[in-house]
Amino acid sequence: MNNITATYNWKFLPNTDESLTKKLSEEIGISSTIANLLINRNITSYETAKKYFRPTFEDIHNPFLMNGMYVAVKRIFSAIESKEKIFIFGDYDVDGINGVAMLYLFLKSIGGNLDYYVPDRFTEGYGLSKTGIDNAKGKNTKLLITVDCGITAVEQVEYANSLNIDVIICDHHKPSEKLPNALAILDALIPNNDYPYKFLCGTGVAFKLIHALILQTTNNKNIQEEKLLQFLQHVVLATAADIVPLVDENRVLIKIGLKLLNKTPLIGINCLVNNSGMKLGKISSGDIVFRIAPRINAAGRIGNANRAIKLLITDDLNEATEIAQILESENTNRKKIDEETFLEAQQLADEMISQINPPVLVLHKNHWHPGVIGIVASRIVEKYYRPTILLTTIDGKIKGSARSIEGFDIHSALLKVQDKLISFGGHKYAAGVSIEECKFEEFQKSLCKTVENLITDDIKTPSIKIDCEIDLNDITPKFNRILDEFAPFGPQNSRPIFLAKNITVASTPKIVGKNHLKFKVKINNSQLVLDIIGFGMGNFLKSVSIGNKIDIVFSLDEYNSQFFFNGNNGNNKNNAFPVLKLKDFKSSENIN
Repeated sequence: MNNITATYNWKFLPNTDESLTKKLSEEIGISSTIANLLINRNITSYETAKKYFRPTFEDIHNPFLMNGMYVAVKRIFSAIESKEKIFIFGDYDVDGINGVAMLYLFLKSIGGNLDYYVPDRFTEGYGLSKTGIDNAKGKNTKLLITVDCGITAVEQVEYANSLNIDVIICDHHKPSEKLPNALAILDALIPNNDYPYKFLCGTGVAFKLIHALILQTTNNKNIQEEKLLQFLQHVVLATAADIVPLVDENRVLIKIGLKLLNKTPLIGINCLVNNSGMKLGKISSGDIVFRIAPRINAAGRIGNANRAIKLLITDDLNEATEIAQILESENTNRKKIDEETFLEAQQLADEMISQINPPVLVLHKNHWHPGVIGIVASRIVEKYYRPTILLTTIDGKIKGSARSIEGFDIHSALLKVQDKLISFGGHKYAAGVSIEECKFEEFQKSLCKTVENLITDDIKTPSIKIDCEIDLNDITPKFNRILDEFAPFGPQNSRPIFLAKNITVASTPKIVGKNHLKFKVKINNSQLVLDIIGFGMGNFLKSVSIGNKIDIVFSLDEYNSQFFFNGNNGNNKNNAFPVLKLKDFKSSENIN
């Protein structure tokens, strides 16, 4: 075996205090390894562990702590009492679509006179639009509620005000210096907001509005929880798909909601589950991100987002089945366009890197489909590990999506070159931009210079955070069952990553599936043999062979009855062991 060096920079999470580890281990009856994993996630006591593993609605925050909530609730009740038209305006992604559907269903259940609107991605673009406001006015709307947008819509809100339409904003994006003159702004990120958790998704903010409205209608906690549960599945889809941190209130909502979704999914969601080939009872946050969300997003990317809303609000099985099949077809088409765009973007990126090796990839082609450029930008970031902006041309304007790497704030970089942009907005790691054609090259050069000044060598090198070193003999079915309780996994609550040293390759490595590397591993003088698979790591096939000693960084995946222990062939579920999912590996320094 050639000497193999690690692909990533291996970074260990800080060592925990041994006394704290011992105290937590004894307090809740767990191993020191599990205790360390919890402490790494800021779970340091019996009480915080109880909330982490067994959250309830008692653990979510009072919605009236959010600035503007009292005003919003009072105005909505007034509109319902006077039968005023309430117009819900949302975004065309999973977050916005679920927020609109959820708010529509709830307000309808309490007597609201409702309509909803999602802008066309291609003709209107993101956010509250004059076209949408005109649509609302044409329907004699008196109250407009935004979901997952609106926090930067200063001019649009003024326009709505001029038409005597009150606006309530439910958003989670970062505000600009000037806030819209809305009747109420529900966004935990606005200055001096007292709400204790800042990272709800847009649907999560709308859920807090529903929570507040429910609290005003009944003091019975059982009834309150029963009503909240009716709308929690929408929060689950949006929270997982929007890649917000899965800690604090987000974790409570998604952990409770996932159990409900896996047991009794809404009609429309169940149709999506059936089409994606998943089984109820086993759907995870990752399944939502990679299998359910793309099917919902396909409506706004390739077709019409209103279809997805209809799917989520209908109680007619035939209608839901028909719409889900349309979304399936659109998603298939989306994947084809996605792959064609990715291949072209790779070619551009390779040429650019070979010629000037820029710190940020700004890639543009006039014909790229605007519905897939965000997805492709993420794939380019994954392949080349540098901030990327993918752009197309729409009505004479260059528009696109920016994605970034860990530790680099692309939003802040765009802020420094905003004079070259028509508009931009978004998050630390994702943003949308619009540029005049005549300013494209100037923007490209300015952004490259800005990123070069901001980015550090440490950020440029991809890293992997390791929770702790572990002995493979400690990996038992019981150990993995406890790890499963750490789910749902996502940002700030990632699946634990382990290091095991001086491991023997116990079988000849082979390629399976689409370039995945698979082999067996064991410890010296041990009969425990485990399968390990490295997704997308087929290029390492010739680097490692049976008998080699390696250090591996890995996570634990689902159970697999093919594994064996002490001669057992794994037919007994109690002896089934998890797959090791390889993240990185290198030659062992200590070779016996």
